[in-house]
Amino acid sequence: MDIMDREKLGTRLGFILLSAGCAIGCGNVWKFPWMTGEYGGGAFVLVYIIFLIILGLPVMTMEFSVGRAAQVSPLHMHKKLEPAGSKWHIHGKFALIGNVVLMMFYTTISGWFVYYFYIFLTGNGQRAGFVDMISNPAINVTCTSIVIVVGFLLISSSLQKGVEDATEVIMVALFILMIGVAIYSLTLDGAMEGLKFYLVPDFSKITIPVVVGAMNQAFFTLSVGMGSMAIFGSYIDKTHALVSESKNVIILDTVVALLAGTIIFPSCFANGYTAENFGGAAEEQVGAGPGLLFETMASVFNNMGAAGRWVGAAFFLFMIFAAMSTVIAVFENIQAMVSEATDWSRQKTALICCVGMLVLALPCELGFNLLSGFQPLGEGSAVLDLEDFIVSSCLLPLGSLAFVLFCTSKKGWGFKNFMEEANTGVGLKVKPWMRGYMTYVLPLIIFIVFALGILTTFGIVTL
Repeated sequence: MDIMDREKLGTRLGFILLSAGCAIGCGNVWKFPWMTGEYGGGAFVLVYIIFLIILGLPVMTMEFSVGRAAQVSPLHMHKKLEPAGSKWHIHGKFALIGNVVLMMFYTTISGWFVYYFYIFLTGNGQRAGFVDMISNPAINVTCTSIVIVVGFLLISSSLQKGVEDATEVIMVALFILMIGVAIYSLTLDGAMEGLKFYLVPDFSKITIPVVVGAMNQAFFTLSVGMGSMAIFGSYIDKTHALVSESKNVIILDTVVALLAGTIIFPSCFANGYTAENFGGAAEEQVGAGPGLLFETMASVFNNMGAAGRWVGAAFFLFMIFAAMSTVIAVFENIQAMVSEATDWSRQKTALICCVGMLVLALPCELGFNLLSGFQPLGEGSAVLDLEDFIVSSCLLPLGSLAFVLFCTSKKGWGFKNFMEEANTGVGLKVKPWMRGYMTYVLPLIIFIVFALGILTTFGIVTL
């Protein structure tokens, strides 16, 4: 596609909301709360916010810069900017693979939100059971298919009328629902104890596992490393400097994560899911892992009486909105790369990609039931764990490292070109003194995140 014919986003707000929508999703409303509970509350939140600033902000700025300078999808953006004869463009193929693998399990998790929303809306919240749900292949396939079909339908019309308009509506609805449910949660008896656990850091709990968990979460929640941000950089003009744009996206992303915790932890504490001394059986519910949003929150809503039906439905509805904001953004990225590679129309690409994703999502959908005997990462693991490992522990950190090296190395695009692109427009600028940090320190931190993820997954190192 010629650059002059390339679709553009209609407004700066659309760009910020779409980029934030890509970052906002299961990483904020599902993974962030259970990791916060698992890693000691406020201590984890503090370390997480620090890593958003020192890791997320520079990497996101680099992704936006590469995308805006290249004006093509991640599949070909390195090829447009790299020195002749170099191989940086290989990263584009991994970006496509990474986005596809991400949606292979992300759409299944999104489908779980659809199911829980349905059972609370219909007044059957007492039937909510996480294990029963994931063990039922029909529920998993049906709900995941709804997410995939709706997602591709929304992006099939055009960038502005489909992707941008849908995301703006979803994001506004998300914030309204989250604020409303958060206010209700804070009015519950005992809510302040939950808020204290959540936001007041206990510095004695800042351990190596907490630091490593916070670093991994910073990568996962912002979706940096696979071109998910770069594609939206290719859809904007040069009016605003990109550090400012990255800052705005990260602020929105963090606000949603903090709101999710403000809903969950006060609700848990108000309904007896923790103890004063922290460490009893009740507190284990707060750190209940991936099932926290489903098992614990369903129980919380069921204990609210008649109001629980509607509060629960509202809660899982905003979970759907959060998840769909990412689904739409990543589907758009996949669509752009496939369309660019094949020269198919947007509608044809969306249809073919939709069919492909319906098939590719099946292993994860069936991984807790028909394929439960396949435990790729050891006893108790499932297909979802393998796909999550490939994306979160491998492709996201390695992709981020590739963007950083490409933007700082003389054998890549180079720091001078990166800084010129990032600083074009009004707003916060990349400063020359940042070069040392971005060139030497940032790649080292990212490599440590990657290495620890591999070593801990396979039991070589225990933190």
